[in-house]
Amino acid sequence: MIRITFPDKSVKEYAEDTTALQIAESISPRLAQEVLAASVNGETWDLTRPLTSDAEIKLLKWDDEEGKHAYWHSSAHLMAEALQELYPGIKFGIGPAISNGFYYDVDPGEGRTIKEGDFPAIEAKMMELAARREEIKRENISKADALKLFGDREETYKTELIDELADGTITTYTQGGFTDLCRGPHLPNTSYIKAAKILSVAGAYWRGDEKRKQLVRLYGITFPKKKLLDDYIAFLEEAKKRDHRKVGKELELFAFSAAVGSGLPLWLPRGTQLRLRLEDFLKRIQKKYGYSQVMTPHIGSKQLYVTSGHYEKYGKDSFQPIHTPQEGEEFLLKPMNCPHHCEMYKLSPHSYKDLPIRFAEFGTVYRYEQSGELHGLTRVRGFTQDDAHLFCRPDQLKQEFLKVMDIIMIIFRALDFESYEAQISLRDLNNRDKYIGTDENWDRAERAIIEACEEAGLPAKIEYGEAAFYGPKLDFMIKDAIGRRWQLGTIQVDYNLPERFDLEYTGEDNRKHRPVMIHRAPFGSMERFVAVLIEHTEGNFPLWLTPDQAAILPVSEKYNEYAKNVAAQLASQDIRVIVDERNEKIGRKIRDNEMKKIPYMLIVGEKEAERKEVSVRKHGEGDKGSMSIIDFAVQLNAEVEEMMNCWQKTTQEFRSK
Repeated sequence: MIRITFPDKSVKEYAEDTTALQIAESISPRLAQEVLAASVNGETWDLTRPLTSDAEIKLLKWDDEEGKHAYWHSSAHLMAEALQELYPGIKFGIGPAISNGFYYDVDPGEGRTIKEGDFPAIEAKMMELAARREEIKRENISKADALKLFGDREETYKTELIDELADGTITTYTQGGFTDLCRGPHLPNTSYIKAAKILSVAGAYWRGDEKRKQLVRLYGITFPKKKLLDDYIAFLEEAKKRDHRKVGKELELFAFSAAVGSGLPLWLPRGTQLRLRLEDFLKRIQKKYGYSQVMTPHIGSKQLYVTSGHYEKYGKDSFQPIHTPQEGEEFLLKPMNCPHHCEMYKLSPHSYKDLPIRFAEFGTVYRYEQSGELHGLTRVRGFTQDDAHLFCRPDQLKQEFLKVMDIIMIIFRALDFESYEAQISLRDLNNRDKYIGTDENWDRAERAIIEACEEAGLPAKIEYGEAAFYGPKLDFMIKDAIGRRWQLGTIQVDYNLPERFDLEYTGEDNRKHRPVMIHRAPFGSMERFVAVLIEHTEGNFPLWLTPDQAAILPVSEKYNEYAKNVAAQLASQDIRVIVDERNEKIGRKIRDNEMKKIPYMLIVGEKEAERKEVSVRKHGEGDKGSMSIIDFAVQLNAEVEEMMNCWQKTTQEFRSK
């Protein structure tokens, strides 16, 4: 007999070789119908895999991320099986589950391609195979047998992967006439899959190498109910409306130019206004929290990043070194700001009384992303981080960490990100080679983050293996207006870079000590944050942030001069206005400015000019009546003031919780 411990800590005995599916059946027939996979001692297993020893087990359903992962992983195999039947001789690369669905990289063969018009046939074949209720069987296989199996089928991509695997670690999964190299886990059979949709097709270089063959990448998604698929398609339509690339173009915020280079955004005047306003907002908050604004160069000596460890970890994925006329001299485009700030700290001696020191910089950094990975503003090659590095004593660490959490809460409130989750990212328990520094320093850093979250009353999920290479971190995941999760706001505790850069301060005991370093970026990067903000608001930015707060619409050319006079008066009250002087009917002007998502429209004609008033329309709400110019200015500025002062209320509420 084996002892099985459930999430509620109850324990029950079962015969050895019992499966998770049999355990579910013993609890409830309905549960057995709903469960998709099982977590066994923290690892996701197939439901049909026998349990041979005592274990902690959690039965995973559709609402569990791991359950969806197993479901979509099996769906990737189902799509591959359908492709195998529809395209004889097709070769397969990799086919993982992703956050929403799955993809498979395939090589259809010379002269063949897969296009959008082929999607319905692939979907129909997937559902035909699913209806066959094909059992999905796992098998351990030797390396030699695996090489022969896939070699006989001329699956060159699979044999390349097998060559890199250790004998005794290789498994395959088979359903119907399709066998794949895979670690799993998978569903018991194909009948669980009730609705399928191929979403898109793209090119993807084999193993992300631009020098290798470009494969066809098919993205898809599946669901256990047709209604869930219908809801998802409606969600995609809403997401398409909110796509920051589309909205950014319509609102003239940013652009890309092939002549400038892929992944290098150009901020247009209106987008630059928005971005600078975000920066100014954070600078005002940082000033209240004792930060010093600094600036560092866009390049640095290669040795600087060798010292920090960034070159060893990321050098191959960065832009190649810049060679100067001086022999042996090499520079890199700056991949990170923290080494520069460490050098800034070293410029003068520090006493324990000087700490904490808080350097903040909107510093542009550069990473060479593969062209296939670039995506609007969310994945670029040059981006500006709202970076800050705090150097503090160990006894100050928790309090400084809590203050950074305050700043992140202020930003979330100001930009209407009301729904968020926190994640504590710690080291991989089984692979310490990915990280620099001693276990002692890591233990102290991880403990500090956990204690800060407990003191703040912030529930946080712990994820192992997600830490940065130099330290653990606290990540904030927000949910946008249509329920998508985005990672925004990161705080990292670092004992390691102070060691690498030999940073010191003189303690109260007159001895030298190492400061602790906190890395923090509430926005993350300005580019990605603006992209998320656009998609969250669909371009309807808060009044304090929007590039144009009001558009003045004269009903005819006769009132253009009055409109300009109104604009001048409002501008003197720090209100951002434009005048629509086009020779168009007023109805057309209203429609066009609604499309531009300008919060207020001020219509002026004969009556308004005589009374020194404006007729006010609010975006999305319509007519608000007439009022004097000064009354409108007071009302708008009061609205902005209330938004801008939310940081004090937010801090009090967060700490009180």
